Amino acid sequence: MRVTPRTTARLFHAVAAFEAFTWVGLLVGMAFKYLFTQNEIGVQIFGPLHGAAFVAYLLVTLLASVRLRWGAWATLVTLVASVPPLTTLVADWWLHRTGRLVPATEREPEPIA
Repeated sequence: MRVTPRTTARLFHAVAAFEAFTWVGLLVGMAFKYLFTQNEIGVQIFGPLHGAAFVAYLLVTLLASVRLRWGAWATLVTLVASVPPLTTLVADWWLHRTGRLVPATEREPEPIA
């Protein structure tokens, strides 16, 4: 099965959104555990989900970096975005705005200065 660059971009978008969703779930679970009810169910559910989403995000970021031909800076910024809550959404937005989620063959050439 051949994964196209467009599929890679869609996969990155989905995994970035899922990673952010699990961050929110984990933060809400931690709030309930430590501030409100001392109930651990939210952390027990979203802790492993977020861990898996975090690892998936790192792997998909590296895949997308190679498949979509990102430079070292874009790859590093996108990897670092996995640490603070919800920044995977910001990274996804930035990559989209800068054209990095478009396959390299479909990008418009940069103007010669």
